[in-house]
Amino acid sequence: MTFQELGLTEPVLQAIEELGFASPMPIQEAVIPRLLNSTGDLVGLAQTGTGKTAAYGIPLVQHIDTSVNATQALVVCPTRELCLQIAGDLTDFSKYIPNLHVLPVYGGTSIERQIRALKRGVHIIIATPGRLIDLYERKAARLEQVTRIVLDEADEMLNMGFSEDISRIFEALPEEHTTLLFSATMSKEIERIARKYLHNAEEVVIGSRNEGAELVNHEYYMVRANDKYAALKRVVDYYPKIFAIIFCRTKVETQEVADNLIADGYDAEPLHGDLSQAQRDITMNKFRHHNTQLLVATDVAARGLDVDDLTHVINYGLPDDIEQYTHRSGRTGRAGKKGTSICIVHMREQGKIRSIEKTIGKKFVHMSLPNPHDICAKQLFNAIDHLERTDVDEAAIEPFMPEVFHKLDWLDKEEIIKRFVTIEFGRFLEYYANAPEIEEPQPGREKKEKHEKTRRGERSNRPRGEAEEGYVRFFLALGKRDGLYPRELLGLLNRCSRKTIQVGRIDLMNNFSFFEVPEHQAAMLENAMRNIVINGRPVNLERAEQNEHAGKPRKKKQRDRDRESRAAQVPFWENRRHRPYHKNKKS
Repeated sequence: MTFQELGLTEPVLQAIEELGFASPMPIQEAVIPRLLNSTGDLVGLAQTGTGKTAAYGIPLVQHIDTSVNATQALVVCPTRELCLQIAGDLTDFSKYIPNLHVLPVYGGTSIERQIRALKRGVHIIIATPGRLIDLYERKAARLEQVTRIVLDEADEMLNMGFSEDISRIFEALPEEHTTLLFSATMSKEIERIARKYLHNAEEVVIGSRNEGAELVNHEYYMVRANDKYAALKRVVDYYPKIFAIIFCRTKVETQEVADNLIADGYDAEPLHGDLSQAQRDITMNKFRHHNTQLLVATDVAARGLDVDDLTHVINYGLPDDIEQYTHRSGRTGRAGKKGTSICIVHMREQGKIRSIEKTIGKKFVHMSLPNPHDICAKQLFNAIDHLERTDVDEAAIEPFMPEVFHKLDWLDKEEIIKRFVTIEFGRFLEYYANAPEIEEPQPGREKKEKHEKTRRGERSNRPRGEAEEGYVRFFLALGKRDGLYPRELLGLLNRCSRKTIQVGRIDLMNNFSFFEVPEHQAAMLENAMRNIVINGRPVNLERAEQNEHAGKPRKKKQRDRDRESRAAQVPFWENRRHRPYHKNKKS
């Protein structure tokens, strides 16, 4: 089928022809005729990058009556970046439709400028929920003549907590309107939104519900938690032409991984919520133009980043929400190109891999980390291929060649090649010559080895309460009765120190805890945790050897007072407002 057969007008056909649209993609072929010939509601399910914007955007601009100077269509999306992208696409589609005005409105920029533009008259508003409500309440955005509303990336908006804002927007619309909902996944929340705001909606599914992109391969590497960064380096080094997003779970982890990659000579940039909007724009533009090879990002910060030619998505930390994995992996394998989604996981995350497999209907391939020899060979052959394909501009270099030949006259061909090889990938040879061994953990093997050591009495040399070699043992006056478990402990330490703390052995008691951290992080953690107060209760961190009475039973009256205090308080990890803070400082 061609675009001419879909029933598009000549101005729209001329515009999309200039954009290089040859034939409609599956979602466009399924949706465009329906939207041109029907006013019914519609749900479109398709992965990011499958042409959804054109599927609803082309009919949207064709339906606009430019003789009426009022807002007739509304597109709501989760992020500033996606808002600008959609506005740019709709402007391109309407290039040859005279006097059709499209306006993106979003937070983080001058609202007065947007108000002035709205007063001049806008036919299509592309908006983020918060800014749209703000403009509506100021009576700048007039929605009483809107006939079509599009919720683009609806699942992302719900994940970001925009459910109430969406309800407020629908309250402002006239009763007679068409609702178009587009999403990558059909979660229970999306089904709830569809039941609430759509009536007798037709559902168009490209692929199948909640499945990952068809052209994406899913792989995982199993490593110990302490080997994750070393494993990441090996994966990146094994693919010399990699162009990837590396997803991390937290802002702290994102910055730390990016800093390590930059320090190790990689072309990497961080992208997370602590960056200013200007910094985020610069970072994303550099990545879009391939000036950055590796973008290390959190899920929230990467939303709205649209890049068609990603070779890989690397999950440095698996998300808690399986649907979020679908969004991550769907960023590669787009526009007809193949892509790979890689997960670097440890033993405790193996169950998540199985859950994701069931959800997306695809199997993960269990991969072994490439060895140093294979990595160096890959890098060398890539350098040689690049050398062979380099075009020589004879005219440009001719004035300099006599001096170059004279300078290198004393070197023979073999010596020049050796020096070229050293320059091109010497850092790989140097690193992997002494690279640490990365052993893949085997299910049950660690427990078996531990049992064998215990049976042979090998643990008897380590006195009770003494830290492992290279570690420092700490005492903390919080325990299971306070709701403290390993996950909460790690969260507390990482938030207070603003770094990822490598925690060794953890011993949790009812009223207190012991844990071990590497010696090089001990002093930093002590300073970070000094004078910490949680729910008005001082919680001091002490080295275990400094607390001779740690673990001894407290007197009954003291236990009763502590129990009453705990009963009246909510642990900070159950309420985000209760953050640990330092005395005499802002929380």
